[in-house]
Amino acid sequence: MRLVHLDLKGAAPRVSYLEQVFPLLSQLGANGILIEYEDMFPFKGELEILKSPYAYSEEDVERIQQLAELHKLEVVPLVQTFGHVEFILKHEKYKHLREVERFPNSFNPHAPDTLALLKSILSQVIEKHRRSTWIHIGADEVFHLGEGMDSKNWMSRNKGDTGTMYLNHIKEVLGFITTQYWGLRALMWDDMLRKMSVGALRGERTGMAVEAPKLGVSAAPIHLATPGRSHAHAFKGTTGPAQTWPPLSYHLKNHLSWLKVMETLPQLAPLRFQGIVLTGWQRYDHYSVLCELLPVGIPSLAICLQTLVNGGFTEETKRKVLDTLGFQSMQLEQSTCEGRGGFPGAEIYHMVEQVNGHLKESILKALEEESAIKGWFSPYHRKRQFGNPRNMESFGSKVLKLHEDWESFVHDLRAHLETVYFPDTVEEWMEENVNPYLDQLRDLVRDYR
Repeated sequence: MRLVHLDLKGAAPRVSYLEQVFPLLSQLGANGILIEYEDMFPFKGELEILKSPYAYSEEDVERIQQLAELHKLEVVPLVQTFGHVEFILKHEKYKHLREVERFPNSFNPHAPDTLALLKSILSQVIEKHRRSTWIHIGADEVFHLGEGMDSKNWMSRNKGDTGTMYLNHIKEVLGFITTQYWGLRALMWDDMLRKMSVGALRGERTGMAVEAPKLGVSAAPIHLATPGRSHAHAFKGTTGPAQTWPPLSYHLKNHLSWLKVMETLPQLAPLRFQGIVLTGWQRYDHYSVLCELLPVGIPSLAICLQTLVNGGFTEETKRKVLDTLGFQSMQLEQSTCEGRGGFPGAEIYHMVEQVNGHLKESILKALEEESAIKGWFSPYHRKRQFGNPRNMESFGSKVLKLHEDWESFVHDLRAHLETVYFPDTVEEWMEENVNPYLDQLRDLVRDYR
């Protein structure tokens, strides 16, 4: 299995864009998609409060699955069942289920309503994915586990630790899935399991075969002594919460190191290597800013997928990536691809590259290095609205031209983003990446006029 992760907790693409992307994923060697819906799922009834205003409709969810089927991509829905549940616990209605009252990150596993809520969330998601043979229960990064009063009391009463507590909760979740949905198999991330001793894991039979890990870049084969057999690699979204451009060689090296791990697996029987999730995080959590947009991450995804398919990054791999994406060449160390690009969202790829490489630099250069602005149009002059026209005219036309060029560029970028994303994403991306610089230029032009 080669699953591509679609993280919808930020910049969820319109279904019309997925329609263009799925054939490309298939062509590049993916045979499944892991969909982390979070607040984009069309929750109903009691759970409706969890929905984003731009959430997919039930028809959208059905359409996504039909498109996946059409391109031979298996759909695996992901429901967070322990940590990373800010989208649930931020609501007043569910605040009492927090492990630590101040933080909306993780569930309190001892609150009786926690499991009841999880069962209804899982049921709604699984019911809408009856063709899926897998469900992913997340279960990573359960921050502050053991810090709540209920947990402290439980540990002192049972002479237990956070590891046992973690496994108990996971067993309850898996127990519900196995009894309610016969034949459905579970995946989970393994970072919490890796903190436990092999002995503790052996002693705790989870009662269900679970495929685990999300092992990091530095993971060595020794980690495979934990129960997991499927591993996660990232093609974007791991190198900084506000990262806008994926470092290609970094992600490629990660995948090459995983190929080495795969080669050593036969010596680690009874472990079998069953698959990989190529993760593409869109936010570090529900509250953080957006990281690299999907169209911007496609070249990285293509390189990583083809490397896995071909067992290495050969000339042939490189050629296939360039041909499929419509590029002439790539510079891995500079993280750039040259050429027009013929993949869905290629315009966004190029325009984000412009914003990244030139917007801030060109504006700051004009504002900081122009001595006439510093000398005759300082914040003092602007506040009091006076200046010498002779000196102002010396920089005026240049600044007005720069402003006009960027406004026209940004207008086009916004139009392209709107074809792929909902208005909230477009707004957020602009606020984070364009406005901090363009607003300075806009203000200067307003005062100049």
